[in-house]
Amino acid sequence: MTTETYRDAWGIPHLRAAGARELAHAQGRVTALDRAWQVEVERHRSQGTSAAFLGASALPWDVFARRARLDDTARRCFTALERRDPETADWVRAYVDGVNEGLPEGARRAPEFTRTGLTPTPWQPWTPLGIWLATHILFAGFPAKLWREEAIRHLGPEAVGLFATDGPGTAGSNGWLLAGDRTVTGLPLLAGDPHRFIEAPGVYQQIRLSCPEFDVVGLAVPGVPGIAHFGHTGTVAWSITNAMADYQDLYRERLRRTGAGVEALGPDGTWHRAHRHTETVRIAGEDPLEIEVIETDRGPVIAGGPEGLDSTEPRRATEGGAEEALALRYPPRVTEDLGFSTLLPLLRARRVEDIDHAFDTWAEPVNVVQAADTEGATLHRVAGRVPVRPEANRTRLVPAWHPGHEWQGWHEMPRADLTDSIAVMANQRGPATPLGTEFAPPHRADRIRTLLDERRTWSAAELPAIHMDTHLASAAPLLDHLAKLDDLSPEAARLRDRLLAWNRRMDADSADAATYAAVRGAVVRHLAAHPAFAALTEAPAYPEVLLPWLALVPRIGFALEHLLSAEELYGIDRPAAVRAAVEEVAAGAPAGPWGDTHRLAPWRALPDESYDEPGLSGDHDCVLCTSAVPGLTDLAARGPAARYVWDLARREDSRWVVPFGASGIPGSPHHRDQLPLWLRGELVPVVTDWDRLEKETDDRPARP
Repeated sequence: MTTETYRDAWGIPHLRAAGARELAHAQGRVTALDRAWQVEVERHRSQGTSAAFLGASALPWDVFARRARLDDTARRCFTALERRDPETADWVRAYVDGVNEGLPEGARRAPEFTRTGLTPTPWQPWTPLGIWLATHILFAGFPAKLWREEAIRHLGPEAVGLFATDGPGTAGSNGWLLAGDRTVTGLPLLAGDPHRFIEAPGVYQQIRLSCPEFDVVGLAVPGVPGIAHFGHTGTVAWSITNAMADYQDLYRERLRRTGAGVEALGPDGTWHRAHRHTETVRIAGEDPLEIEVIETDRGPVIAGGPEGLDSTEPRRATEGGAEEALALRYPPRVTEDLGFSTLLPLLRARRVEDIDHAFDTWAEPVNVVQAADTEGATLHRVAGRVPVRPEANRTRLVPAWHPGHEWQGWHEMPRADLTDSIAVMANQRGPATPLGTEFAPPHRADRIRTLLDERRTWSAAELPAIHMDTHLASAAPLLDHLAKLDDLSPEAARLRDRLLAWNRRMDADSADAATYAAVRGAVVRHLAAHPAFAALTEAPAYPEVLLPWLALVPRIGFALEHLLSAEELYGIDRPAAVRAAVEEVAAGAPAGPWGDTHRLAPWRALPDESYDEPGLSGDHDCVLCTSAVPGLTDLAARGPAARYVWDLARREDSRWVVPFGASGIPGSPHHRDQLPLWLRGELVPVVTDWDRLEKETDDRPARP
């Protein structure tokens, strides 16, 4: 059988081949043709080599990637995969061969290569594993432990709970599952939308993979074979949300230089030899930078070294003259396993029990999985690898030289039942509660369930309306403070009365929503300026990649609901802060619609490229989770990176959409053609009839 490429009306690739290996090759090739620039950027980010063509703005990430040893971990994991699961390793090699075949032509199509002078070079077999690791290394939010450490030091232990929320840099999702007795067809429905940083091109690739063994539609991660997160095989479908589990630890290390290299003080009270070498990071237009890479028995040192943290402030000396550094311990570095053995079984799955079994080998990141099949079976479970260790490890930095902070095996992954035939996950406390520290507020999950309970049964066509709900339940504490204010100026009193009558919907055309956001932002800034928080305004000398988790204004912005509701807040007069904010906004120019300032701000690898993206409805705690940073910016860098509805009664009644389009090539008719639908909340039909597709290529001989 030959390998064939078809496209639907939206340019989405549908691939057909003689077997799984040939199909992987075809997937790699079509991804390189459609997304050459994107996948090459991701490859270089995983290697820590992106500054060589993107310039100094990419340097902080490259240094982090090298010091965290992401590429080396990917190599180790692939070597272990060859030993443990040679079929999957060979399948990954086939994908890489396809990428290497398609890259030259893909690069000719993408103008960014000419603009930067980047020339593609062949991928290695472990490159997809490196891309996966680099994409998800920050998903568990380990830098939040740096924030907690500072907050505890300056404010006390109660600060952990006050500021605990789904904050900057964390990726979430909505996902819901309806069993057959809650649908019009009598068979289950799955729907949701992953919330990630919005990138152009998008972080998800709509694709169909078909061979005699399986036929799957789903959302792939460009640069990675198969369909990991969201897929439909025709008889079973699955989806995931971020479990918000804590599975990475930060250790304080005491290091010292010796004539033979570097040593680290271990929990046994003795010094142990640490791995050390240097690497050169190339930077476009600048001199190269030589960095030191150190790894202790805990893990790679991501901040500081034998001389301590990089800082102009006086260093904290420790006993014996040693200085402190930070080492990151993360499961794939320990186990040499990124969970790729899950990917082929997912494609081959026929029933829920197959999905369940496949996710037993899942590793990174830790997710809540929902699945359903055409026999009516359903699944709601956590999947991944979470170490068993002391509670202190999960909350803050722990000293490597003290015993009792070692990993002691792995947690069993929790499971949950449906409630009234519904399961809803939106990163709130749920089945993964024993595995995490910070979770998203319950507002999105509660709102989705409330909407689902408004009727007994649903169809696939009706569910996309839930994706677009803009009710903001977290506005209540601020509005409660507003309601208690008196002695306001006439202008501020009118503004207060408007907001108290507001429907609490963050619609793009709503001036009241924009006014609320303006008041909220002003409250955040007034609180952040209070002397009680002064010690937190200057972040410690940690790597730049980690600083978003340490910025005070976003921390207050995302935790504002808790801070306004707490019985006491470090002596801060919160009514006075709210009053000042209302007067400030009332004295300024009237707000236009929310969408004037709440605009899409996708990440692009070439940051100097100007663009003007559309205004958006929604907000951080809405089901339509388009996240601004209160007090800092109304621009939305995070939001639904895709939307989907999987119908188990008829796969062709399923639907999906991404923020931009199937093609990563500027000027292509499918580069941005889904954006208007994404903005309106409409979804593209999933096409499964080959006769309705357009054959794109001549038949290609199947790869051996």
